[in-house]
Amino acid sequence: MSHKKGQGSARNGSDSNAQRRGIKAYGGEHVWPGCVIVRQCGTRWHPGPGVGMGRDYTIYATREGVVKFLSRKRICVDTPPVVEQSS
Repeated sequence: MSHKKGQGSARNGSDSNAQRRGIKAYGGEHVWPGCVIVRQCGTRWHPGPGVGMGRDYTIYATREGVVKFLSRKRICVDTPPVVEQSS
């Protein structure tokens, strides 16, 4: 019987949690200011009108509206049209 632990047994026990990256709000979805649209590594997607980017490259909505994915990997938030109610 061995009197010592095997090499590496103390170091192999830990693992980090998943980052949960990806698209959180798809095209056509309604979002509010502060809603996260994409969590990403680097600038895979770029912010357009109505969208901001955080320090960790998270793209979020800066105004209420509908998410729209444009060409060249840009994301914008269009304001919904105002519907007038007739009496």
